[in-house]
Amino acid sequence: MNKQEFIILFEKNLSGAATPEEIEQLDKYKDDFDINDFSNSIKISEQAKIKKRIFKRISSKINQRSSRIVFKQYWWLYAAASILLFCGLSFLFQDRYFKYSENKPKQFSSNQNLIMPGSNNATLILSDGREVNLATALVGKIIDDHGLSIHKVNDGQLKYEVSQNTKLASVVYNKIIIPKGGQYSVSLPDGTDVWLNSASSLEYPTSFSGNERRVELSGEGYFEVKKNSHKPFFVHSGDFTVKVLGTHFNIAAYQDEFVKKITLLEGSVLVQNEKESTVISPGQQALTRNDTGYITTRAVNVEDAVDWKNGYFSFRKENIQSAMRKIARWYDIEVVYQGRISQKLLGGTVQRTQKIEEILSYFETIGIAKFKIEGRRVFVKTD
Repeated sequence: MNKQEFIILFEKNLSGAATPEEIEQLDKYKDDFDINDFSNSIKISEQAKIKKRIFKRISSKINQRSSRIVFKQYWWLYAAASILLFCGLSFLFQDRYFKYSENKPKQFSSNQNLIMPGSNNATLILSDGREVNLATALVGKIIDDHGLSIHKVNDGQLKYEVSQNTKLASVVYNKIIIPKGGQYSVSLPDGTDVWLNSASSLEYPTSFSGNERRVELSGEGYFEVKKNSHKPFFVHSGDFTVKVLGTHFNIAAYQDEFVKKITLLEGSVLVQNEKESTVISPGQQALTRNDTGYITTRAVNVEDAVDWKNGYFSFRKENIQSAMRKIARWYDIEVVYQGRISQKLLGGTVQRTQKIEEILSYFETIGIAKFKIEGRRVFVKTD
């Protein structure tokens, strides 16, 4: 089998279109498969085309796969990884797309179903102090007050509407609070859409009057700002402010994180604090450190920054403490460390719908730490 025949069969296998005979042919070929000879034979001019074709197949296949983490690694994924190594995507295969077999996750406690993944859950605080539990509120109109309507569009989405020609008596503020183990999205009166991660909150006016739009974020949120060149949009979070006209960006500004991150997907944003300001472009991330307050920028894979919105945990060169902070927010748990904290770095992506035992099993399998669950406390032993 030459390299072109292998690539064709490999793509068919990923897409699920391979016949039993073709799968058997791939299995037989593995015995004589030489990764180095194969990858070295690929011309530079062919690498981009191969990368694009295989990546497309993999992306399609991953969307169809079950949510379980499996721990059986197939030889042909290693083959693809060797090819993609030359195309700069070895990490993608090594950690992001490996699935592992039907082995049951390790049992860390006797109460296996006590800790469940997060869900659509939030509390809406109205201007008069009333609170609305959005998890239990019925779909439909929640508030109808002098031209202002607030709708629960579906499970997990809130929408504000202001009738045309309506002039509200004064500017009043609402606040949506997302607890640990929750997530929610809100469509603001100007048409801006905001997705909020666990342990986050957003305060905003029920109408944007004047010549600007201002909101205040705590935690993490993804914004798709409705463009209005005459009325800039400001997001204030902690010690910094983001100014935009119309764009897509993510802000991760949890109080327990040493670095705050602003990641731009589309458009242009100005990030500023008391010390300095900087403009970032799509594919860039601005970082502000708690100790210095200075703003630095870097190029990033923007998908990593918004994986939470799409239902994933994305870990890229993170230590166990950073990873467990994400997990603690989503599963609403307390993390307790025992012994010396490991500085080993991990990488990869897992679905947020997974049971926590499955994710912890994955961490143990790659040698990051050992775990024990007692109630809603997860003990991490890294020695």
